[in-house]
Amino acid sequence: MPKSTALQFLDPSQTAGGKHPYLFTQCQAIHARSFIPCQDTPAAKLTYSAAVTVPVALTALMSAVPQDSSRPSSGPSGTHTFHFKQDVPIPSYLLALAVGELESRQIGPKSKVWSEPSMVEAGAFEFADTAKFLAAAEEVAGEYVWGVYDLLLLPPSFPYGGMENPCLTFVTPTLLAGDRSLVNVVAHEIAHSWTGNLVTNATWEHFWLNEGFTVFLERKIIGRLHGEQALQFHAANGYLSLVDTIHQIGDTHNFTALVPDLSGGVDPDDSFSKVPYEKGFYFLYYIQGLVGGSKPFEAFLKTYLQHFKFKTLTTTDFQEFFCEYFQDTAAVQQIDWQTWLYSPGLPPVQNDYDPSLGQAADALALKWHTSDLLGIGSKGPAGVSPNDIQGWSSEMLVAFLDKLASYRARQPMNKQTTRQMAKLYSLDESKNAEIRGSWYKLAVNAEDDAVLPLTVQFLKEQGRMKFLRPLYRALYKSKMGKDIAVQAFQESRQSYHPIAAKMVAADLHVD
Repeated sequence: MPKSTALQFLDPSQTAGGKHPYLFTQCQAIHARSFIPCQDTPAAKLTYSAAVTVPVALTALMSAVPQDSSRPSSGPSGTHTFHFKQDVPIPSYLLALAVGELESRQIGPKSKVWSEPSMVEAGAFEFADTAKFLAAAEEVAGEYVWGVYDLLLLPPSFPYGGMENPCLTFVTPTLLAGDRSLVNVVAHEIAHSWTGNLVTNATWEHFWLNEGFTVFLERKIIGRLHGEQALQFHAANGYLSLVDTIHQIGDTHNFTALVPDLSGGVDPDDSFSKVPYEKGFYFLYYIQGLVGGSKPFEAFLKTYLQHFKFKTLTTTDFQEFFCEYFQDTAAVQQIDWQTWLYSPGLPPVQNDYDPSLGQAADALALKWHTSDLLGIGSKGPAGVSPNDIQGWSSEMLVAFLDKLASYRARQPMNKQTTRQMAKLYSLDESKNAEIRGSWYKLAVNAEDDAVLPLTVQFLKEQGRMKFLRPLYRALYKSKMGKDIAVQAFQESRQSYHPIAAKMVAADLHVD
């Protein structure tokens, strides 16, 4: 069991409290088989009940409804037992267990946030709007059927932003920005309560049915709470992420198709990228426009979720259901299903998004780009100052950095220019994980050695693959950072989750 790829055991020294060990699981995509005997495929759904006995100082949580109304039952000397029941059928990858020194705070009628004691108040503040996200999701997708919706704030080695375990979403502590600016991850995981958990891809080739739909519903939630322009802003930024991902993987690579070929024993983890998320969203947004916009498509979405709930499906199942539902809509005949679903590369059609919220970020990115087109160095555009980003949200600042990175995909910036940016906008001092991830990647690509210690520190203090893989790859590719990347990974490898360690090792070509 200690070698199980689904489990991460943390010594007391690796926890915030430093007194007790910690255990958590990550079964997606095909790691449940290393946790319990099961049919480890999303095609086989199951219900379960469990009793978990742990030392009295520790609390057990699972992806199910707790059955202990007040406190766990007493077990053998020095232990107590927690009971759980999951009556809604789930695929094996949604089995989840966590054990540690945990406390909770109530944050809504259906919700608590759990974490180690030192982080629980910060978590309660950060995720205070969870009930609003749930209500907005129900408005779009229908009734929430899982009973409770709790959040568990995990240790820093958790490899994902969130994991949609039913009744108990796992989230990374990199979301603790102190200003609730990064909690859209919670909107995404809540959306999974319908798209992925309730209606599930039958095999991993059809993963976009989970993630593309979930990004689509996530952005519907954001639109309900923050307005249509916010939805459009996130959609436009998501497309930048998609372009960057396809550029990195290669636009003829099988893994850039919405439905990739995973035959021959391909590990689904190896195909994991932004493609099923953002290309899936892009396709759904496109067909929403063809059928008349949000109102008719949201009506379809509720019908689709109701029809397939508790079931699994393939892309062909979705296509047939969609075409039958919209059989009287002539525009549906325009859809090039073969290209959209099975061809690699960027989407075949260009979506148009409202640029209003992102205009200032885009304009500033263009200024910095044109100030150093050849990458030979500059002091920046004329007239720039710290006031350029005054009042910006962290999302706006990340959008600026990512847009600038897209401009510099072929010709990196010069470190003289990135140093000027750092000085003006205090980028080296940021504690926001999203800003740090985007900034360090841009600066490493510029061979800006001033960010090397900051980047290595960031890689060592958290294990989220969203940040690990791009930054390790950038370091490894740079002239200044190849040996540093390998050394930092070797020093940190044991603190990373096995899934993250495997993927980064492949990126760095180390055993």
